[in-house]
Amino acid sequence: MDATGPEVFGRRAAMAVLGEAQAHEIADGLAALGPTPAHDELRPAETGLVMVRGRIGGDGAPFNLGEATVTRCAVQLATGEIGFGYVLGRDQDKARLAALCDALWQSADYRAAVERNVLAPLRARQQERLACTRAETAATKVDFFTLVRGDN
Repeated sequence: MDATGPEVFGRRAAMAVLGEAQAHEIADGLAALGPTPAHDELRPAETGLVMVRGRIGGDGAPFNLGEATVTRCAVQLATGEIGFGYVLGRDQDKARLAALCDALWQSADYRAAVERNVLAPLRARQQERLACTRAETAATKVDFFTLVRGDN
């Protein structure tokens, strides 16, 4: 698979949406698909730590910023697609559901349904939350201006 192809970008976008969602929101979307397709957990959900690295100014020398808790899971559909879910925090259900969505998104039989029933509603809710946050932030904006003194 081409690492820069449109399928890779679509999959990244889908995972970004799933990463911002709550587990119950993903579960509700998957429930709209009907019965869950047969799948096996290749790697059951497990929680661990990752080192977060940073750079001063974006291009300075890298340094260890700290650790973050991450939960991961991998599932395989009966048709062979393998999905991965990595989420910040300890929510094992969310990691499992994200992995299942990733596997279903890769399947030609389910991609359109996942986009319509899971990802589209999640994107809409996330855009709505972002708009509310921007409106709240804009309400606190202060416009500063400079008065010209008359002694010039």
